[in-house]
Amino acid sequence: MKVEDLGKDCLVNAAKTSMSSKIIGVDSEFFSSLVVEAAAAVKRTNQKGEVKVPVNAVNILKAHGRSSKESVLVNGYALNCTVASQEMPKRVSKAKIACLDFSLQKSKMAMGVQVLIEDPDKLDGVRRREMDITKERIQKILSAGANVVMTTGGIDDLCLKYFTEVGAMAVRRCKKEDLKRIAKATGATLVLSLANLEGEETFDSSLLGQAEEVVQERVCDDELILVRNPKVRSAASIILRGANDFMVDEMERSIHDALCVVKRVLESNQVVPGGGAVEAALSVYLENFARTLVSVTVAYV
Repeated sequence: MKVEDLGKDCLVNAAKTSMSSKIIGVDSEFFSSLVVEAAAAVKRTNQKGEVKVPVNAVNILKAHGRSSKESVLVNGYALNCTVASQEMPKRVSKAKIACLDFSLQKSKMAMGVQVLIEDPDKLDGVRRREMDITKERIQKILSAGANVVMTTGGIDDLCLKYFTEVGAMAVRRCKKEDLKRIAKATGATLVLSLANLEGEETFDSSLLGQAEEVVQERVCDDELILVRNPKVRSAASIILRGANDFMVDEMERSIHDALCVVKRVLESNQVVPGGGAVEAALSVYLENFARTLVSVTVAYV
């Protein structure tokens, strides 16, 4: 049967069937609607006209406490992080996002490298140069147009002031997996190093991703970073609430299974009635067919 002919109720019922034997089966009415809305938010059509539902574009966050029915769907990709400093803006419109896979901290010599200084007056110059290296890196990123910087590493207090002075938002200690998904959704490139083939450090504006808004909001009991309306692909996030960590872990597995079911239904545009409906229909057909036969062949049917 074609899904287009059955409408949204078909998707909701498919999700309910997936949840019927799981821990959230009691509240399947609530969670099935949540899953269908999340899948619809990330659904897209490629150049061949094929419907694709990337399940990885739906980020599932867990927060134990409160009732499971207080779980919410958030429009945008949610990060379980906060801004690096309270002096930074909590909302950035028309965001240009830089995704970095290195730390923005005071540069230190690699292990085994020694600097021998004969003149004590030059010691202060070496220390100042160590601080200037990171400052120059930050200035190159900001001069490229970035107003939101997300990194998997740390950002020390010395570097935070450079972001605060220009009114940019910086988020540190992000998961690499989350940054990869954000980069794919916004069109950014996850940068491992600023070094180019000539041995110099550069940062081009083409490495930046774009989103309508990046904002820090309180959702439930936690502060989250939300990337709303990314330029390349849409994204959605589900924040699960439960009594304890074991419960929310099981809820996450159940939600993921339901998302995969809805994904398969949307991409194939077909659904098979369950509950023994196919077998019952086949039995009725065979019984009616058998009655049309008058010879000994009836016994074989």
